[in-house]
Amino acid sequence: MEIYPLKFSPIYKERIWGGQMLHKVFGRKAPKGKIIGESWELADLPEDKSKIVNGELAGRTLAEAISSYPEQITGEKKFTPPFGLLIKFLDCGSVLSVQVHPDKDAVRRMGRGDFKTECWYIIKAEPGAVIYKGLKDGVTKEIFEQAIKEGTVEQTLNKVEVKAGECHYLPAGTTHAIGAGLLIAEIQTPSDTTYRVFDWNRLDATGRPRQLHIDEALESIHFDASEDNLSVTTVGRLVDCEFFTIDKGHQMRGCEVLLSPGRMKTLIILDGFGTIISRAGGIEEFNTSDTILIPAVYEGVMRFSAETEYLTVTLSANESPV
Repeated sequence: MEIYPLKFSPIYKERIWGGQMLHKVFGRKAPKGKIIGESWELADLPEDKSKIVNGELAGRTLAEAISSYPEQITGEKKFTPPFGLLIKFLDCGSVLSVQVHPDKDAVRRMGRGDFKTECWYIIKAEPGAVIYKGLKDGVTKEIFEQAIKEGTVEQTLNKVEVKAGECHYLPAGTTHAIGAGLLIAEIQTPSDTTYRVFDWNRLDATGRPRQLHIDEALESIHFDASEDNLSVTTVGRLVDCEFFTIDKGHQMRGCEVLLSPGRMKTLIILDGFGTIISRAGGIEEFNTSDTILIPAVYEGVMRFSAETEYLTVTLSANESPV
């Protein structure tokens, strides 16, 4: 079988803070009666596994396909799950909790959870939309603990107004939150370990506060992190970390981009459409909001039928999924 670009069905997640941008921007239809905050576009976690929707492998999970064709898809002879990326769209109708994800050292110290580094690419931002990224200079563990007790955590965070086209890198250990009015592509390592430290005194549908994880969060936060490590990028190479790289592409209608064999990569189509044509003549269409895995052995060309913006995500060599 000729290995081809793989497309996946989204996994929708209901969230208390969900919005309507997946529908307004991408034309997605949420499950009836559900408030969707997350659409998992590429996932290989124990309880959430992306299923392929195109070609001969349709109906199989990503992990099953790689197990059958490890070298063709990943470039390596053996695949040890999970796949090295988790890609989501976040639809933020209201503010998310203040939270943190642990790094490898914190996971070892606590003996549980999985480390998680991520980045946010801002697809759509309503006027005045903000994120909270890292602690202000001089905020110590003691100051932060007191702010938790007093309900003044917001005052310890860097509040950043954002706009479409920005990419914000958040290494593990960074305290963060996302404000309302944002549609975001979140690219991260394959983990769903999240420690909430403050939830804006919000109540869930049952009238109760959502669970917090204050001890775990305090163990995970990098209180010595510098604001210099939390820069914003908008063009070219957006992220280059130990786990993955992200590059932004912008092509005009009628342009072509060669897809050469050698490295597996994942494409996130932010806006636009076109076709991917293999050397053997196989054709796959791509459209706005598609996430497409390009196998390592694949050789072909992307042809753009409209002006298109997209992200190319590549696993770093030392953090491949095998």
